[in-house]
Amino acid sequence: MNNLEKLREFMKKEKIDYYIIPSSDSHQSEYVAEYFKGREFISGFTGSAGVLLVGLKEAFLWTDGRYFIQAERELDGSGILLMKMRTPGYPTLEEWIKENIKSEKTLGFDGRLFSVNQYKVFLDIAKENNFSISMEYDLLKDIWITRPELPKGKIFIHDEVYSGKYASEKLQQVRKYMKEKGAKNYIISSLDDIAWLCNIRGNDVKFNPVALSYVLINESHANLYINNDKVDNYTREKLKNEGFEIYEYDEIEEHVKLIKGTTMLDLNKVNAKIYSCLSGDIKVINEMNITTKLKAIKNEVEIANTEKSQVRDGIAMVKFIKWLNDTLGKEKVTEISASKKLTEFRSKGENYKGDSFGTIAGYKDHAAMMHYSATEVTDYELKEEGLFLVDSGGQYLDGTTDITRTFILGNVTEEEKRDFTLVLKGHIALSTAKFLKGTTGMNLDILARRPLWNYGIDYKCGTGHGVGYFLNVHEGPQGIRPEGNLTVLEPGMIITNEPGVYKEGKHGIRIENTLLVVEDINSKEFGEFYGFKTISYCPIDLNGVIVEMLTNEEKDWLNNYHKTVFEKLNPYLNDEEKEFLKIQTREI
Repeated sequence: MNNLEKLREFMKKEKIDYYIIPSSDSHQSEYVAEYFKGREFISGFTGSAGVLLVGLKEAFLWTDGRYFIQAERELDGSGILLMKMRTPGYPTLEEWIKENIKSEKTLGFDGRLFSVNQYKVFLDIAKENNFSISMEYDLLKDIWITRPELPKGKIFIHDEVYSGKYASEKLQQVRKYMKEKGAKNYIISSLDDIAWLCNIRGNDVKFNPVALSYVLINESHANLYINNDKVDNYTREKLKNEGFEIYEYDEIEEHVKLIKGTTMLDLNKVNAKIYSCLSGDIKVINEMNITTKLKAIKNEVEIANTEKSQVRDGIAMVKFIKWLNDTLGKEKVTEISASKKLTEFRSKGENYKGDSFGTIAGYKDHAAMMHYSATEVTDYELKEEGLFLVDSGGQYLDGTTDITRTFILGNVTEEEKRDFTLVLKGHIALSTAKFLKGTTGMNLDILARRPLWNYGIDYKCGTGHGVGYFLNVHEGPQGIRPEGNLTVLEPGMIITNEPGVYKEGKHGIRIENTLLVVEDINSKEFGEFYGFKTISYCPIDLNGVIVEMLTNEEKDWLNNYHKTVFEKLNPYLNDEEKEFLKIQTREI
């Protein structure tokens, strides 16, 4: 509340009536460096997604269903009202602004933290309601005395033995696309797109191997804007040979002012401040970055490497499950200590570079918070009873993993076993889907939900997200959710399958594997059909399954999956671990 009141003091000083603080950085990233966590600093809400609107007398925080329970707890007593996104009775941020901010008021925000499209929405409302917009002020710079510095870690080359393609080849693909579209310039600001394009990786954002940077491409030059201290001589020379010139990170705005000719960019990714630097007579081509589409379809080298990293990850998971099984009831195990142990097992794997996100380890009712993160205050000790959900992943030079298992630690209720089995049925339904070329994830989402809907149960989040290749664990454009994603699923795309049940005050259950889209049936009469290949290898806890609820086809899938898991992992385990895995993957 002290930080909130300080912000209001500076708002009055700058004559700003309402101020917005999003969760994003200057590149519209989902996960951001500590420097950009201003929303958390002011509100106390630690979730990864949310927008804070502060008025001189009132304040509101919008977040999605993953964080409703967490936000209610963290905002308690702050004076900030929780606004539940996509929930009846709660207006959107834009609807609230339209209804409440009227003439002669001023709405402020840092223009670097909002995309052009977001800014345009605010601008349209401002014109209609006759209020002013100011996007020049980062009001936190004077309030946040202990604000972390912008990260300065070194970048490194992601070698072609892993990437499967030279950066110069990727640059050539982009220039070819620019020519087809009639674009003379291309501004790219999304960090994972730049990392993929340049074959570089960094450590500016925790868990995401990216570096704060921009790229500006024209017919003859490709400029990478990045803090020069991050680039050693070898990397600089390699990038130069691949066709990239290095400039300082903050030179981008001045260079954009000099652009002439048709310019291509993604208005959902480029920030409003950079866009404002373009000359008013520049023709803009707005569409999703071609790099986003290109990197979504993994090449043969990336797919082969990903398979290797998934096996390595599965080995770590089995060792963790065995450790949990052997230790529980003999030594104290908590949500935090279990998470650390899993990271320890992963860290022993070849090419390991860190976790791909903060492990979600939720015991009993904590698991009902989809993105729960244990603290020293909330850390539960695990007992030989109930359900323990662990959602985790690793970053490897040759892949990114994401997997969730819910473990039966002892006695569970019939309701918990039923819910576990329903989640498994939804998971199997999606895993076994065959679908016509042109299908989107939105078309398939119902498959995972149907077993749950039959019992009047739903989960307030998507069913699956794209996964990067030694990049962001959440990667577009593909996704599986009930609304809003029209991206066609294509062979080579990697996506998760993670239905769940979340009951506040009771339990949370999720079963997640990673899937590869593959060609399946080619029919002369009806066209091409695709399917999924499961590439996560880890046993599903059979102690949670009510076998009688499964069809013969579902039992066959589960038995075949466990047979594959055993065959993939068995060669890398010692005798004791092999015997343990044999029991975990037994036929039902």
